[in-house]
Amino acid sequence: MIVFDGVTKEYPDGTVAVDHLSLEAPSGKITVLVGPSGCGKTTSLRMINRMIHPTSGTITLDGKDTGRMKESELRRGMGYVIQHAGLFPHRTVLDNVGTVPRLLGMDRRETERRSLELLERVGLPTAFAKRYPAQLSGGQQQRVGVARALAADPPVMLMDEPFSAVDPVVREQLQDEFLRLQGDLGKTIVFVTHDIDEAIKLGDQVAVLQVGGHLAQLADPAYLLAHPVNDFVADFVGRDRGYRALSFQPTPHLPLAAESTVSLGERVSDRDDGWVLVVDGDNHPLGWVQAERVRGEVTTEMLHRGGTVARASGPLRGALDAALSSPSRRGVIVDDSGALVGTVKAHEVLTAIEETARPELVDADHPGASSS
Repeated sequence: MIVFDGVTKEYPDGTVAVDHLSLEAPSGKITVLVGPSGCGKTTSLRMINRMIHPTSGTITLDGKDTGRMKESELRRGMGYVIQHAGLFPHRTVLDNVGTVPRLLGMDRRETERRSLELLERVGLPTAFAKRYPAQLSGGQQQRVGVARALAADPPVMLMDEPFSAVDPVVREQLQDEFLRLQGDLGKTIVFVTHDIDEAIKLGDQVAVLQVGGHLAQLADPAYLLAHPVNDFVADFVGRDRGYRALSFQPTPHLPLAAESTVSLGERVSDRDDGWVLVVDGDNHPLGWVQAERVRGEVTTEMLHRGGTVARASGPLRGALDAALSSPSRRGVIVDDSGALVGTVKAHEVLTAIEETARPELVDADHPGASSS
């Protein structure tokens, strides 16, 4: 566990970057620091491994005052991932990943074995081992950066906007891979981002900071969305927070309708609304076609791929988004194997939301009540 107790960072010119910050980052969990530019997110992160020294207050790691620890000892137990990965351009991917283990005295053969294993863990083929950073895409470089931070198997990971420099599609893939890794490894992670959606997706708890390094609220994502403590937090998490809060509500039993389908290569008969769902041989949805625009057999080029496919076991937000984004206005619902189980309309999902809504009791002892 990492504990900030009244931590302040004031620079010689009088600028206060962090002001009496007190919070706990639990062991084995992801704590996300989020807020606008100038709120002290990165400064707070760097005070954990003493790249920046606090002016006052204490930071403890599993009960030990980090200010009394040798910096080399402290940093050996922490992986550090930054924006743009920070790889050594003149070293191969394999050598980049193995940097810390070699510094710690691990022999070359064991370092190579460990590095290759980690490349696979972060979703990179081992064939990339002999490449140089310039030969990789931005997303691939970030994966190498994560692998390097994990190489010495540190119990703590510090991550400073590691996915912000890549495009949205790659960013989502990296986030998903990161959550999968954390599910396997259970590290204590402090993660900095300016993106509230990323914070909500990744964090077990989210600390919202205001300019000047004030902690506005510390809460789990669902509570933060439902109960922002003040106008600043409410504005920062967004006016659509009610919709995003559906990500934390499981989908109840929905009145799914049986959807008539066609397969690629088949001919389409007319439908009242013109839209027909196309599936593959395993009954996995492939997309929609408009019957009146189909001449002859259905081909891949005819598919309209717009619309979310939601899992029956997933959150309510997925089911509602599937219905709203579908060109037919019928949300496609699948089981955990990806096979079609039926379709649902938006008003039916909204009815389910109303029926499952329950008044929530606000408890002052709930983590969501933590604020400055």
